[in-house]
Amino acid sequence: MMRKPRNLQGWLLKLAAILTGLFLLMPLLAVIPVSFTPKRFLSLPKGDWSLRHYRALLTDEAWLASISDSVLVAMASSVIATVLATTFALGPWFRQPRYGGALVGLALLPMAVPPVVSAVIIYFLQARIGLIDTYAGLILTHVIMVTPFAVIVMLTATSRLDKSLELASRNLGASRLQTTFWVVLPNLKFGLFSAWFLSLVLSWEEIAVTLFVSGIDVITLPKRIWDGLRLNVDPIIAAVSVILMVLTTIAIVAKALYEHRKDKSGS
Repeated sequence: MMRKPRNLQGWLLKLAAILTGLFLLMPLLAVIPVSFTPKRFLSLPKGDWSLRHYRALLTDEAWLASISDSVLVAMASSVIATVLATTFALGPWFRQPRYGGALVGLALLPMAVPPVVSAVIIYFLQARIGLIDTYAGLILTHVIMVTPFAVIVMLTATSRLDKSLELASRNLGASRLQTTFWVVLPNLKFGLFSAWFLSLVLSWEEIAVTLFVSGIDVITLPKRIWDGLRLNVDPIIAAVSVILMVLTTIAIVAKALYEHRKDKSGS
C-alpha cells in the first residue's frame, strides 16, 4: 500500500525536475533558430534558413582573432592560477602555520571585492606600468580574478589527503621536494585538473574586469560579444552561442559516459 504513494512522489519529483530544466533551457534553445536567420540583424527565420553567420564567423578575422585571444589568455591564466593555488594549498598542508586561517582569508580576498572595484584598481595599476591592453596585463588580471577559486578547490583537495603519506615518504629517505612531486602531487591529480578546468572556464567567460583593461589590441571573445550586442546586435553572436552550447554539451556527455564506464568497470 505504501509503494504507490512513494512511486507517485518519485515520478512527480522527476517531472518537476524535467519541467524546471526545460524552463531554464528555453532561452538557450531560442538562440538556435536565431543563428540561422538570413537577415543582418537578430531575428527568427521566416521560412528561409541560412548558414551565412556561421560562414562569417569562420572567415571573419576579427572574430577568429578574439577566439584566439580568449584561448591564449584562458590557457595561460588557468595554468598560472593552478600553480599558484597548488603552491599556496601545500604550504598549510606541510607546515600547518599558526595563522593559516588569516592567510586563506587573504588569498580569498579578491572574491569578496566587487568586480567593478577590482577593475578600477587593476586599471590604475596597469596604467602606471604600461600593461593596459596587452596580453601580459590581461593574463595578470585574469590570474588575480580566478586564483581564489582555484585555491578553494586545492584546499579542499589537500584537506582530504592523508598526512601519513608525507611521513611515510620522509621515513623512506625522500626529501621535501621529492615527496611533493612523487607522492603528494600524484595524489592530487583530480584536484589539480578541477582547479585548472574551473580557472579555464572562469577566465574564458570573464568580462567585467576585461572591459576596463583591454579593448583595442587584445579583444577576447566575451568582449567581442559585448561590443556586438551593444553596438550593432550582430547575429554572429547567436552562431557563437550555439557553437559554445554544442561544445559544452559534448563535454558534459563525454564526462557522463566516462563516469558511467568507470563505475561499470569498477563494479
